[in-house]
Amino acid sequence: MTTDVPLPAPGRTIQTLDALTPEQADAVLALLGEATRSDGREAVSEQGRLQLRGGHREGVRHFLLTADGVLAGYAQLEDADPVEAPAAELVVHPAHRGRGHGRALGAALLAATGKRLRVWAHGGKSSARHLAQVLGLSLFRELRQLRRPLDAPPIAEPVLPPGVTLRTFVPGQDDEAWLAVNRAAFAHHPEQGSLTQRDLDDRKAEPWFDPKGFFLAERDGELIGFHWTKVHADENLGEVYVVGIRPDAQGGGLGKALTAIGLRHLAAQGLPTAMLYVDADNPAALAVYERMGFVTHETDLMYRTES
Repeated sequence: MTTDVPLPAPGRTIQTLDALTPEQADAVLALLGEATRSDGREAVSEQGRLQLRGGHREGVRHFLLTADGVLAGYAQLEDADPVEAPAAELVVHPAHRGRGHGRALGAALLAATGKRLRVWAHGGKSSARHLAQVLGLSLFRELRQLRRPLDAPPIAEPVLPPGVTLRTFVPGQDDEAWLAVNRAAFAHHPEQGSLTQRDLDDRKAEPWFDPKGFFLAERDGELIGFHWTKVHADENLGEVYVVGIRPDAQGGGLGKALTAIGLRHLAAQGLPTAMLYVDADNPAALAVYERMGFVTHETDLMYRTES
């Protein structure tokens, strides 16, 4: 399905697509690259970037804004959560800012969702906050990026609970069990808890994927927890990508042990710094990570309509 939605500005058109061609995906990635170089951080999340390729994805729509025939802006809308409003990310090419393109994309997203919308503002920049205000959106969620050096303070010696063993992920063999534990551990988390086999396959196909940094904790042969690490080679930065514990195995210190195991692995790669994301409204997790030496580096903000 393709829909062209011209907006009241000379030479500006917004095209809404259920899937992008390889050429369109390349053009969007080039735009995102320019925005990243200008802003110092990604304007679209990893999940959003992965969803640019591979054809149609249920609940995902792409908005291409062209100005005088040139791709000047992009937005992605994902309507996969059965409860929450559709979530969006948007970006305008640095050379085309200040011309109302961000507001036009926002208006198109509001129209497409019947004014029931959530929008991420990565980095929480003042321009994004202003756009949210103009669109009538209110602050809804704060996601913090925490960082800590890997050389000091010392990473605690990991102590696994009794009966728990550790090994690394085997692609293909462990997919189904990992997806099940991930769903259970993040049943409350709309993005992480909804990952599918296709989402896992997307990540396994990425250049950064390394099963040696994907740790699985088992008890009696059953997977009960994991720590998946990630290396951002271009930034020389390690990431606590995701730590998950099956609900019936929580509270025994497994999460802390797995976190330490992953941090030690990242440090052994010679990386100077580790990062992770945590919601600001999760004080228990924030306290745990702060005790491990993490401090807030930057913040992503999510806005939403009141309806």
